[in-house]
Amino acid sequence: MQLVHRPENGSSTVLATTVDFADSVLSQLRGLMFRRSIPDDYALAFRFGSVETQDVHMLFVFFPIDVVWLVDGTVQRVERLRPWLGFERGEADTIIELPAGTADDVEPGDRLLFVGSDAADE
Repeated sequence: MQLVHRPENGSSTVLATTVDFADSVLSQLRGLMFRRSIPDDYALAFRFGSVETQDVHMLFVFFPIDVVWLVDGTVQRVERLRPWLGFERGEADTIIELPAGTADDVEPGDRLLFVGSDAADE
């Protein structure tokens, strides 16, 4: 599975070639906590049943990350969060966590798509 960035203007790029889904309550609560690092080509995705205010905290996360809030695959917000102290919230039905710097070119209005055999293409 890949995470593909489709900007409003420009060509598509692959942001991650390994995508994990936090698909249980426990995995959503844990997120990236207690990991010492993640690979450069990695994304952790949180899918929710509806659009609601979703919080992201960095407690027990030891490295900076980029966080993208999506509604129906369209980017609503992009933030870089610092280890331990970061906290942000935004409206989303999906949140993507990426290594810091991966989402530098991602902007609100762009689309992020999951492409591959593990989930339906969006």
